[in-house]
Amino acid sequence: MKSLKGNKLYSIFTGTCPVCQEESMYKDPNPYHISRLFDMHERCSNCGTKYKMEPSFFFGAMYVSYAVGIAFATAAFVISWWIFKLSLLSTFIAIVLTLIVFLPVIVRWSRNIWVNFFFSYDGKKAKG
Repeated sequence: MKSLKGNKLYSIFTGTCPVCQEESMYKDPNPYHISRLFDMHERCSNCGTKYKMEPSFFFGAMYVSYAVGIAFATAAFVISWWIFKLSLLSTFIAIVLTLIVFLPVIVRWSRNIWVNFFFSYDGKKAKG
């Protein structure tokens, strides 16, 4: 994953600061600790980037989460229907279970994608 450093994909998949990509934006990097799913640092301790630019900033991530959820649902459909040749009901159940299991990941990735729309990587602010 280090080979992607400097690319927006690195920040999106790792949840690191979009500007320096050195520090996690989240107080707890594990999205499956549900009680801390939305707990974010206010600023990056390395470069000082303020993640939440205005009140309700991350409401825009809801639109992104719809697209990310559709991608996960489509993948579940293709795998269950086309690869495993499950029945329609079983495929539907697989899609619902996939969305439930990956909900924390979808939420985090959506926030990461949203914040990366507004910031770009700056190698001068990265350590070493």
